[in-house]
Amino acid sequence: MVPPTGPATEARIPLSRERVLRAAVAFADKSGIGSLSMRKLGEGLGVEAMSLYNHVANKEELLDGMVDLVFSEIDMPSGGADWKPAMRQRAVSARQTLSRHRWAIGLMESRTSPGPATLRHHDTVIGSLRDAGFSVEMAAHAFSVLDSYIYGFALQQASLPFETGEETAELAHAILMQMPPDEYPHLTELTVEHVLQPGYDYGDEFEFGLDLVLDGLERARDTT
Repeated sequence: MVPPTGPATEARIPLSRERVLRAAVAFADKSGIGSLSMRKLGEGLGVEAMSLYNHVANKEELLDGMVDLVFSEIDMPSGGADWKPAMRQRAVSARQTLSRHRWAIGLMESRTSPGPATLRHHDTVIGSLRDAGFSVEMAAHAFSVLDSYIYGFALQQASLPFETGEETAELAHAILMQMPPDEYPHLTELTVEHVLQPGYDYGDEFEFGLDLVLDGLERARDTT
């Protein structure tokens, strides 16, 4: 006989801060950050909302912990690794993480009480750049431009009205049907010869742009 599961079963598992945070992240992944409340989170865990306050002081501390949990999922540069592949892997991992937790895009750098995973992540990235010969000022520039690109791309991708290749092709065909090709020849050409080609995935654009950013940072480091 399969034992019953659900809120009643989950309630028998002792609450912990980590369990509360992971449940909150899972809720936001499914329903969006705007729907998250202490009451709904408690219901999902099978407990009264007041029980949650034994582990997080308030909603703001809950959000701080959720963001810190997301940061802990991003690959960090390892000590002694060459900075370009290390920054590339970190950026790719960050985009993949944000694609799993789209609600986090606007929160990652907004918290005023960053947790240990967040601080460790930032410190490690800066350390990798400094070890690679970036001055303090250039490390700041590099960190800023990389995160601007990562978050900007993640935000743009999250706002697109398609996800799969089939959805992309369907939307592209629908737009082409409404668009006189002689009025928009370049847009038509790009759609037909690039977007509608087999295997097209908008996400592939990320690494092309990332390599341009990294090459530009290397030139800037070397000239300063």
